[in-house]
Amino acid sequence: MDERMEKNQSKAHKILLSNRKTAAFTGILDVLSFDVSEILLETEQGMLLIKGNDLHVNRLTLEKGEVDIEGRIDSLSYSDVGGVKKTGESFLGRIFR
Repeated sequence: MDERMEKNQSKAHKILLSNRKTAAFTGILDVLSFDVSEILLETEQGMLLIKGNDLHVNRLTLEKGEVDIEGRIDSLSYSDVGGVKKTGESFLGRIFR
């Protein structure tokens, strides 16, 4: 029973954003790309694109599904990940069609 509770907790997707300068994310499956202006995360709720300036990934723990980001965060944008899993095509492949 404890294992089932842990699985449900690890799948919860949460964002804690403080003063648009730091953010803590849970429910992260993978970090697909990152640079100082954009970070692309695969989450339990779809793809998450973070845009800003001077962005840095401070802590990454994929086993727990956690990521901490620092920098000026200007936007958070989700896209659906359902189509990727069904077709097997990569997210970047769909973008550059």
